[in-house]
Amino acid sequence: MTHLQTLLPLVATLIAVGAFAGVLAGLLGVGGGIVLVPAFFYLFSGLGYGSDNLMQVCVATSLATIIVTSVRSVLAHNRRGAVDWTILKQWAPPIAVGAVVGVMVVAQLRTQTLQLIFGVMVFCIACYMAFGKASWRLSDSLPGGIFRAWFGPLMGFVSVLLGIGGGSIGTPMLTLHGVPIHRAVATSAGFGVTIALPSAVAFLLTKVPDAPPYTVGAINIPAFLVVIATTTITAPWGAALAHRLDPKPLKRIFAGFLMLVALNMLRKALF
Repeated sequence: MTHLQTLLPLVATLIAVGAFAGVLAGLLGVGGGIVLVPAFFYLFSGLGYGSDNLMQVCVATSLATIIVTSVRSVLAHNRRGAVDWTILKQWAPPIAVGAVVGVMVVAQLRTQTLQLIFGVMVFCIACYMAFGKASWRLSDSLPGGIFRAWFGPLMGFVSVLLGIGGGSIGTPMLTLHGVPIHRAVATSAGFGVTIALPSAVAFLLTKVPDAPPYTVGAINIPAFLVVIATTTITAPWGAALAHRLDPKPLKRIFAGFLMLVALNMLRKALF
């Protein structure tokens, strides 16, 4: 198979994947990583590039895209004055430490193990998305240094294992501690940069055997470029739809979709 024959079906499918992820991000406020990791996995597997290290490539490439999408999101939220820079500055160092540790762990794990982790954790996130309520609170204020010292690294570590930004974990954590939802979403976008930037740099230096073509380190370059281009175009479409549609039932439908994706990942890992 020539390079062109390899690249064309990859690019065509990635355009559709990126467009879907962008619309969902704009419509439901969910990070693209939770969609991109399974999409990359099924895409590369379907094209015949399945290997014991494939999930490393999927996770790393997803995190690389999050750098761009998170920066754009933070800048947009900051123009509205929604980012809490005090929280972000305090939480950035421990989150980054956890992210780097996550890269070192992912580099040692095989696809089956990462599939199990992804399936279990995404199923939990989907359950919270489906049944969680905005009124739920653990406290009226964000805990101090001790909580940050252990939960920050944990957030970065788990996010790298799943190939996602900070929103799926950071937003619920902040709202459960009394941070208003819009400020929580905006600040969690900053968590995404803190997670994705150091981990993507580390993944560029990670050698992955039997990776799909055009992969540098653990990051697949065509997947990164095409997804960034398409999500940039389609995310505003999703945001426009969000103003016309009620997002609550859509979020529950998407949570059901995520549950099916998570269960299918577990099925592939276990059977």
